Amino acid sequence: MSKVKLPKPRTLLFPMPAVIAGSIVEGNPNFCTIAFCGIVHLDPPMISIECSANHHTTVGILENKEFSINIPSTSMVEVTDYIGIKSGKETDKSEIFDIFYGDLKYAPLINEAPVNHACKLTKIVELAGTRELFIGEIINSFVSEDCQTDNAPDIERIDPLIYATSNRSYFKIGENVGKAWKIGRKYNKK
Repeated sequence: MSKVKLPKPRTLLFPMPAVIAGSIVEGNPNFCTIAFCGIVHLDPPMISIECSANHHTTVGILENKEFSINIPSTSMVEVTDYIGIKSGKETDKSEIFDIFYGDLKYAPLINEAPVNHACKLTKIVELAGTRELFIGEIINSFVSEDCQTDNAPDIERIDPLIYATSNRSYFKIGENVGKAWKIGRKYNKK
């Protein structure tokens, strides 16, 4: 198989989640769409998001040291993109969603999103330019009841929205191709 060297390094990681980060800014819930989000640690559970200092949501994260990560379903594609297009500096996003809270009072959670995490900010990593990586300990996790099978989160029912930086488009998860820690037992190098 031949390879093509790209003109410059790219952040090509598939799939890439499209999440909605939330914070309280000047007493109001605010949200922004984030594609640079990832799991950092298992115990304690930790997650990271990369934000610009220009994001209005960043102001609330820095002020209150709390934030939320809301995982939208594909049915939320329009509102998720809207949240990313409109700045909270000019648009009041506090009434777009039905909001609830877990144990953290500055981490607004979106009821319409099938998965939610309330996070306490634990570390800030300065990145190039005006970007920062926020690492948060997940204090609460919520999953919509109808997105579970046998009392466990079901990825097909959650139907998470994913993003591809390569063509700036949203996608959905495909079919199950194998059971982890099991299918590899069938491997036979030919």
